[in-house]
Amino acid sequence: MNSTSTHLAKKLAPLLALSACFIFGLSSSVSGSPQDPRKIMEDVYSQDTSHDVKMRANLEVFDKEGHGKKKRFTYERIGSPGDSKTLVVFTDPEEIRGVALLSINRQGVSDRQYLYAPATHRVRSVAAQERSARFIGSDFTYEDIGERVLDDFTYRLLGDTETMDGHKTYKVEATPVDAGRSQYKYLYYWVAQDVPVILFAEMYDATGQKVRVLHATQLKREAGISGARRTEMSSVQDATRTVLTIDEAKFNTGLDEKLFTPEGLESSHIEPGK
Repeated sequence: MNSTSTHLAKKLAPLLALSACFIFGLSSSVSGSPQDPRKIMEDVYSQDTSHDVKMRANLEVFDKEGHGKKKRFTYERIGSPGDSKTLVVFTDPEEIRGVALLSINRQGVSDRQYLYAPATHRVRSVAAQERSARFIGSDFTYEDIGERVLDDFTYRLLGDTETMDGHKTYKVEATPVDAGRSQYKYLYYWVAQDVPVILFAEMYDATGQKVRVLHATQLKREAGISGARRTEMSSVQDATRTVLTIDEAKFNTGLDEKLFTPEGLESSHIEPGK
């Protein structure tokens, strides 16, 4: 692994717990009172009842001229969103092949992340203060990628009449309970009323300026779970964008929990060149 890939490895953070929120958000119709914004968001986060998930995915980063670079990875999760362990292993390009990230998420406990880098054959803890930094040069920040905790935000219903991609939506404002734990002053979510999936989102920084826009498309239902297979995040000021796509998803395959430990991280990686 060269110096550039080592730098990328050191900046890795929890990947695709986004699956609980933007990518695999989640079975049938939204339940409960439509006037209860917290219940609307709870349904987005909580309806994935699968015990484990395996995915193959791509992260393609486009600069402002439209030139794209693709990174491929596998993603495995055991447990339910918000109370889970996830394992990400990059398979391509060569310079980051084998880099692996373990994220342990527990209710009421700060997330813990562990990184394996093939260049050093070592596992190290990942610092938590990079939430506003770009995730491996993409338009997703670490906070965007990580699992959101429902109680970390308060919610306000702003409307229920807008249509997005053919779906009537709820527009929900989310405001951090503790401003020091989020880079955002507030976020707007457009949640489909027929399936509890976030179709569109806008993120506003501490000054109230819109900095990112998310658009989730290509909804697909598999194993009783519906979700978006394509999610695009755009950076407003930089005029860049990143497209996250899911190639394959399998549920309840019986993943071995022993692999989701710092000790198991070394044995689950893919070495460069293999």
